[in-house]
Amino acid sequence: MTENKRPQNRSFKDGTSRPARTDKRSPYAKDKRAAGKGKPPFRSHEKPEQEGPYYIYGLHTLEAAFRNTARKRHKLVVTQNALARLEERGITIDVPVEMATPRQIDKMVPRDAVHQGAILLVDPLPEYGAYALRDGNLVLALDQVTDPHNVGAIMRSAVAMCADAVVTTRRHAPEEGPVLAKTASGALDMIKHVRVTNMARFIEEMIEEGFQAIALDSEGPATLEDTVFTDKTLLILGSEGKGVRQGVREKCSTLARLDMPGKIKSLNVSNAAMLSLYVSRQKMGLN
Repeated sequence: MTENKRPQNRSFKDGTSRPARTDKRSPYAKDKRAAGKGKPPFRSHEKPEQEGPYYIYGLHTLEAAFRNTARKRHKLVVTQNALARLEERGITIDVPVEMATPRQIDKMVPRDAVHQGAILLVDPLPEYGAYALRDGNLVLALDQVTDPHNVGAIMRSAVAMCADAVVTTRRHAPEEGPVLAKTASGALDMIKHVRVTNMARFIEEMIEEGFQAIALDSEGPATLEDTVFTDKTLLILGSEGKGVRQGVREKCSTLARLDMPGKIKSLNVSNAAMLSLYVSRQKMGLN
C-alpha cells in the first residue's frame, strides 16, 4: 500500500512559506486571467486575423498584386534574375526595391516556400461584405473549408469561371496570408473575397437580394444538371467529410448533387467547385 503524500509547503527566500496549491486549475487559467474574458487561447483553427503587412511570394502572385489597384504595397525584395522576369511581364514596380540573394530571401518566408526569388511586403486586402455582391450573378460560398491549398485552388477556379466572389467563414477557414496567396497563385488579387461570421445569416441576406441558394449535397433530390437555375445564384459547398452543415442547408433554396459516371463517386472539394461552377454557368446561360 502506498502512502498518500500531502503537498509540501512552498519556501521562499525571505524565510516565509505558503501552503502548496491543491486545486487543479485549467491549463487555460493563466490565459483567462490575462484576457479577463474567460476565453481560452487561440487553438489551431481559431487563429487571429492577419494583422499588419506580410510578405507574399512567387512571380504569379506578385504580378497579380502589382496589377491590383486595391492592394497596398510597401517593398519588393528580389534577386536580379527575378527582377528581370517581373519586368519582362510589363509590371510597373512602384515600391522600393531591395536586392537580395535566394538564401537571404529563404530566411524571410516560411520554410520550403517556393518564392522564385521575389517577395513583396503588402497590407491585407480590403474586406468586402454581402453589400458588394448585390449586382453579381454567380457567387461561390465555402462552408468551413479549412485547407488553404483547397481554398486557393478554388479561388483560381472561381476566377477562371468568372464568378463574382468567393465567400468563406471567419472561423474554420484560412485567413489571408502568404500560404493562401501562394496557393491561389494570383487569384486572391483577382476576385472579391468575402468573409462572414455566420454563413446561415449570410445566405438569408443573399436570398433577400434575389439570389437562389443552391447547396451541394450527396442527398440532393436532383443532380445539379437537372436543377432549375435563376439568373442570380449562390452556390454553397461544404468541407470534405462533413459537407454543408445542417443549419446552413436548411437556409438554402435548393439542394443538388453531383453524380459521377465513373467508379469514383466523390470529388475533392476543389474539383467539385470547378465542375459545379462550370455546370452553373451553362445552366444560367452565362458566356
